[in-house]
Amino acid sequence: MWYTCVKTHVYHILIKRVDNMDGIKGFLKRKNIVISARRYGIDALGAMAQGLFCSLLIGTILNTIGTQFHIDFLTQVVATLGSGENQITYTVGGLASAMSGPAMAVAIGSALQAPPLVLFSLVTVGFASNALGGAGGPLAVLFVAIIAAEFGKAVSKETKVDILVTPVVTILIGIGAAWIIAPPIGGAASAFGQLIMRTTELQPFFMGVLVSVLVGIALTLPISSAAICSVLGLTGLAGGAAVAGCCANMVGFAVLSFRENRWGGLVSQGIGTSMLQMPNIVKNPRIWLPAILTSAVTGPLATCFFKLEMNGDPINSGMGTCGLCGQLGVWTGWVNPSDAALANGAAAMAPTAFDWVGLILISFVLPAVLTWAFGCSSKIGLDQAGGSDPAAVGKMPGPRCGPGNFICSGQGTRDSQSRTTGCIA
Repeated sequence: MWYTCVKTHVYHILIKRVDNMDGIKGFLKRKNIVISARRYGIDALGAMAQGLFCSLLIGTILNTIGTQFHIDFLTQVVATLGSGENQITYTVGGLASAMSGPAMAVAIGSALQAPPLVLFSLVTVGFASNALGGAGGPLAVLFVAIIAAEFGKAVSKETKVDILVTPVVTILIGIGAAWIIAPPIGGAASAFGQLIMRTTELQPFFMGVLVSVLVGIALTLPISSAAICSVLGLTGLAGGAAVAGCCANMVGFAVLSFRENRWGGLVSQGIGTSMLQMPNIVKNPRIWLPAILTSAVTGPLATCFFKLEMNGDPINSGMGTCGLCGQLGVWTGWVNPSDAALANGAAAMAPTAFDWVGLILISFVLPAVLTWAFGCSSKIGLDQAGGSDPAAVGKMPGPRCGPGNFICSGQGTRDSQSRTTGCIA
């Protein structure tokens, strides 16, 4: 009943305003409501990954560091909710992780350029969506936060009591949408992720190739592989294959372009993001082939030979060597598996020398060597601007990501020396 009343009130406000303007198109333009695949599938999705990184992932890392290195400040309880059997305790990392829903929603609202009252109201919407979405909470937050933010933007500053109307509309629309669509969206995402993980266990070679190649491609494209892996809840062998694919692209491009970009390019791509190469890939798609072929090799090696499992938080599966988060996720999964991994049957273990060697080879050594070898055999040559260079044919390809070609698809900023900051895989 309340949801119907809110919808009716919002409908009358919007129709009244639209009638006095040049139609719906003019109204949407004035409200900065851009309905496009880029706005929702790239900007919002990438921002969601950043919000998840700054809450759940950081919280997990703090918990693991505190536990493994016996840092009292990071392991002691700093907050307690409830009492008796319902008592819930939180460490510093636990508090950060608990805020993942609100952090994702606010990040999405920021990407949609929501006004302040809408942005702040999304804290409540994100919490509700993540809670109702269950294991597939991140995907539920993405859909619901977009709906709530756009409705909030539509009514923002349209009444004399904006300070009441905008938060009420945003929160009620958001919670109403979460109540209706979050459980099925979360359930569907979780089920699809389970299907991928179970299939990888049954067919480790084929799925190792498929998951590694596809997630690696997603990492380099201007979308968020981290958000995709988080939404699907990829852990276990599938998570290990995803890490392999991401590393193949990041380390591979860093090595391939070393002749042109030197150490700055090695660092910005190797522990930053291979997304910087997208302008060059658009000009000459062949330069992507060595990294893709490498991911097709390292993926099944990870799943079949090294049995590499990523049992940290699912977001790590799509991070690769970005801030070494993929490797931290594997290590965290060894000593302190995430809740998602525990639900899939993972257990803490003491890593052996073979496990460490496998992680190093899959993450760094094999991507560097194989991509260089494939690059030489493919005889792709690029000049400093990323175009074809006849004189370079037969040499190691060198896609340049120097001044004028750095790109991070809105997920980072660019300083005066064309370096990117704030990038998320």
